[in-house]
Amino acid sequence: MTPPGSASSSGSLWVPGFRAAGVNCGIKPRARDLALVAADAPATVAGVFTKSTVVGAPVEWCRERLRGGVARAVVVNSGISNVAMGERGRRDARRMAELTAKALDCRRDEVFVASTGVIGEPLPMAKLGRGIPQAARRLREDGLPDAAEAIRTTDTFAKRAGVELRVGGRAVRIAGIAKGSGMIEPNMATMLSFLLTDAAVSRSFLQRTLREVVDQTYNRVTVDGEGSTSDTVLLLASGRSGARIQGPKSPGAAAFRRGLLQLAESLARDLARDGEGATKLVTVLVRGARSAAQAESAARRIANSLLVKTATLGGDPNWGRILQTVGAGRVEIRLPRAVVRLCGVTVFEKGGSAGASARRRAEKGLAADEVEIEVSLGAGRARARVWTCDLSTDYVRINAEYTT
Repeated sequence: MTPPGSASSSGSLWVPGFRAAGVNCGIKPRARDLALVAADAPATVAGVFTKSTVVGAPVEWCRERLRGGVARAVVVNSGISNVAMGERGRRDARRMAELTAKALDCRRDEVFVASTGVIGEPLPMAKLGRGIPQAARRLREDGLPDAAEAIRTTDTFAKRAGVELRVGGRAVRIAGIAKGSGMIEPNMATMLSFLLTDAAVSRSFLQRTLREVVDQTYNRVTVDGEGSTSDTVLLLASGRSGARIQGPKSPGAAAFRRGLLQLAESLARDLARDGEGATKLVTVLVRGARSAAQAESAARRIANSLLVKTATLGGDPNWGRILQTVGAGRVEIRLPRAVVRLCGVTVFEKGGSAGASARRRAEKGLAADEVEIEVSLGAGRARARVWTCDLSTDYVRINAEYTT
């Protein structure tokens, strides 16, 4: 069992009030490609979606359903994203909801739909018509890991995590799954994430808290600077624990938010760690910025710089590339006061290099599979953090051959 207040990818992922399944319906040759998460009773739901002006039919469907504030199920296919399919795409998204509602004996408008994969291809509705009832028959309390497998596309591993905490003296669980590997840049990323809790949370607080947590976690991930069409994060609350949260001043509200933040951060880091072709998880931390916007800009410039990402791949402690991209972004930086640290080693300070010895120590640190780039701009007190990864030749190969 997961220790209280900690996120784990290996602990128990079951949340009272929910069941899940992941099956193969034939979109992919052998791997699971259809996930279903079902609530035993109507659950309160919150959601955050892509801000792209090009969105898939499932995102349109979910935005409409979110107005009702209630969910009984989430059905997800991988392999085809149901984007740029016009009226057919909208009809297919609606049909996925109808098939799920029939299998679960609930209302169509209580079913949320998500799709991920190749853009511009039609969904194989005959296969989904067989697969959705099959997934419904296989629903289990401990089925969330199978659902995590079923939503993968180019992901090399399934992302899942669980947290246990106490809210108002009662034990509460939060668990979640996510997918995402490439075309990742907020807002939000080419990612899907489905989060479950057995707390009884008001709709307004659930939505507000989810949006705040997304801004601090999923919106801090970038792999390649490209946003997507299908990004969806849904949070469902069953209320089965009996722990009630009406608003930010409710007992346990702060603990619930911390638990959700910890869970989402664990999943967000896994998204960056599993960037297409990635060999290293990279945390970019910017301090000493004149404003929050300047800190954010600097962190994203560093995280998205092809020069920085390739240098990180090669273990090259090239602080010049880091300063170059910050300056190119017209971010205020005072070089005499600026500091650059790589894996905790200061390689630039007082306006110049910290020397060959520091460079060698940083090079050793960059050989690890998890590294940190820290920059102090010397211009203020604002800070920002972003997670990214290095850039390898495998990224080029994967995306050069994505549809072939």
